[in-house]
Amino acid sequence: MKIAGDTGTISSRERFLEAIVQSAIDYAIISMDLDGLVTSWNEGAVKILGWKAEDMIGKPATVFFTQEDREDGVPQKEMTAALNNGRGSDERWHLRADGTIFWASGEMMTLRDANDKTIGFIKILRDRTEERERAERERLLMHELAHRMKNTLSVVQAIVTQSLRNAASLGDASDKLQLRIAAYAKAHEILLQRDWVSATMADVVTAASMNIGLDGSSRISADGPDVRLGPQAALSFAMVFHELLTNASKYGALSNEEGHVEISWDLEHRDGTETLMVCWRETNGPRIASSQPDRKGFGSRLIVSSLQAFGEASVSYLQEGFVLLAALPLAKIQLQSDLSAIETAPKA
Repeated sequence: MKIAGDTGTISSRERFLEAIVQSAIDYAIISMDLDGLVTSWNEGAVKILGWKAEDMIGKPATVFFTQEDREDGVPQKEMTAALNNGRGSDERWHLRADGTIFWASGEMMTLRDANDKTIGFIKILRDRTEERERAERERLLMHELAHRMKNTLSVVQAIVTQSLRNAASLGDASDKLQLRIAAYAKAHEILLQRDWVSATMADVVTAASMNIGLDGSSRISADGPDVRLGPQAALSFAMVFHELLTNASKYGALSNEEGHVEISWDLEHRDGTETLMVCWRETNGPRIASSQPDRKGFGSRLIVSSLQAFGEASVSYLQEGFVLLAALPLAKIQLQSDLSAIETAPKA
């Protein structure tokens, strides 16, 4: 950038250029001498960086670089690049007067007089924090989507493989596949209605009951506080409750006219950790002759293994009816996602 040398017009030209610079409030425009001391500081610099012009004139322009960048000589490298190549570009964290950090893109250029002599530098800086955070969110969303798709395909693959392996006939396999995948899809639907953030225990129980035509049945009671589950826990509980209701309808408390299923959950402090306690209890159904079934199918294995991924789970085949007990640390079943780790500009 050159400075006019015609003494007859320099005053009006300077006023014109000054008006342009001061009106560019979305940009910090800072000029400095060859020693890096500030010679001008526009309104955009006041808005973006926080220091007033009177506080910065004559001070080193390195003040808005982070301590790490100052120690690495970044400001000097930018000036050297401007001298050698005409400009020095950067995208990095910068400091504000209040100590906070923001992401900015900047250009450092040389200032030259009419004789093409370098007399200083000009730094143009723009706050790009929102754009950086948006790009980071998009990156994490794509990562999260890929992760969830991989998990979904893995679950569907397991459902198909195990349903076929444990089916008594092709028709039996088809029925089990349709019901299990429908249950899984219903849980996805609940999560989508809440932007894939969470679902309540009550939502999952209702969806599982509805999926096999037992919604509103007086033979199923569900009671507990409003506990929200993260996506993976919600999907796991959806499959568990589907299997439990299916088994209860075929062999357990819902297979006769008098049986009843009680589903309850509550929060307790165990070893200093807030824990979700879940109980599934079947009563008044056919009496169970053995404390352990002769053969455990995919559904039985799924019930325990799905919940043990989040904490402790056990089943009991009592004569009075089937019982499931689970103790799951709340931190493990609530939202644990890369999205929750998105950082805005760090604080100094």
